[in-house]
Amino acid sequence: MTPQFQTITPGARLSDQVAEALAAEIRAGRLAVGAKLPTEAVLVAQFAVSRTVVREAVSRLKSLGLVDSRQGSGVYVREKSFQPLNFDARHAVSKSAVVQMAEVRRALEAEVAGLAAERRTPDDVLRVRQAIEALDAAVRAGGDGVNEDVLFHRAIADAARNPFLIGTLEYLSQFLRGATQVTRANEARRADFAREVAEEHQRIWRAIEAGDPLAARAAAAGHMDNAIRRIEQADPAFWQQQGQALAEPLIKALSPST
Repeated sequence: MTPQFQTITPGARLSDQVAEALAAEIRAGRLAVGAKLPTEAVLVAQFAVSRTVVREAVSRLKSLGLVDSRQGSGVYVREKSFQPLNFDARHAVSKSAVVQMAEVRRALEAEVAGLAAERRTPDDVLRVRQAIEALDAAVRAGGDGVNEDVLFHRAIADAARNPFLIGTLEYLSQFLRGATQVTRANEARRADFAREVAEEHQRIWRAIEAGDPLAARAAAAGHMDNAIRRIEQADPAFWQQQGQALAEPLIKALSPST
């Protein structure tokens, strides 16, 4: 029996509404594992949308791991499995997306720094210090320091020796790099911002070197709090000239696959 879906209403992106309606049927069991989705033509009629909207919605369900296509047969509900981590950027716009990513980093990197302080070896301490030195050298040479900044935080993660945290950060790296490009570009416009960042990195490293988890967590969380503050204090001209363009890859990376 073909499920009866409600006609969607204007407002949010139509393909998102269709995908959410189909996902709700799947999660509620009304479209069971192995069941075939209604045909494209039926979905077009049921939702009163275009074929393009239906195709985008089905593509999103595939990216969420809820359905699979079978060539020449149709689209079927998959067995339940671990769902991939996904972000929805329908409401994300440059400045807010960067701030929200910094909030995610604050939660993760504070714990990473604390564990690094507990578990670091002399070699780990050396690698973190070398990462700071490489970052400082890149900035002095006129670079943006984005790659070096990412490697600094990765050196800390390696010292934490938690493969699940490292895996999470590796997944997030596709978003973190975009956010880091924005924050570093903003910080480079003001000498006081650039000085603050360098001091915050030193504070994190010293806490890890000292084996002080509480200080390391506080330093890493404070670094992200200050990154948010610096973005909030950015000159409006920054967003008009650089910020919007630099944040665009982050927005695209956050957007559901189509």
